[in-house]
Amino acid sequence: MLDPLIIEFDKALRTLFASAPSSRLSPAAGLVEEPLSDEDRVHAGSLMRINHVGEICAQALYQGQALTCHDPGIRQALEKAAYEETEHLAWTERRINELGGRKSVLNPLWYLGALSLGFFAGKLGDAWSLGFLAETERQVEAHLDHHLSELPVQDVKSRAIVKQMKVDEVSHAETAIRLGARDLPPNLKSAMRLAAGVMTRTAYYV
Repeated sequence: MLDPLIIEFDKALRTLFASAPSSRLSPAAGLVEEPLSDEDRVHAGSLMRINHVGEICAQALYQGQALTCHDPGIRQALEKAAYEETEHLAWTERRINELGGRKSVLNPLWYLGALSLGFFAGKLGDAWSLGFLAETERQVEAHLDHHLSELPVQDVKSRAIVKQMKVDEVSHAETAIRLGARDLPPNLKSAMRLAAGVMTRTAYYV
């Protein structure tokens, strides 16, 4: 009983305080760093900080759902998606550093909140948990589209990372639907968008 708790605690520490591993080459690799004004650099760094927070939350969400998942096949799919999300975590962290930015000081709070949501969603049953996951990924996709419109055109590295993240998020949503995700009630979708809006506005600055 103690070993699984130690493993999950270790995952949390690695997500929050260690550099994420990456087996895939960053989409920004090989691209030339175009000159950015100080204003554009700060803005791009803030947007990438939001994306990094989103990946912190994704790790916690998947972890909470996997802990309460009843179907071994679905649990395996969740763990696979979580592993793919670590790529995003590594890419965004590296890009933040390149832009001279910093990660959110509230990352432990974001992690705890997302872990609780994932655990709660998992307790509702696998179909609802997958529905929560699918809707989350749809909203993340829309959020990444918005960032592509906000990022400076000349910031080709950040834009390449965000574009690949979007492709992966769409794939994760499709996987959740294929595995039997239930469509969430409209009021719950609205609440999720509201919570995400608070997170993104806060993470832009903190």
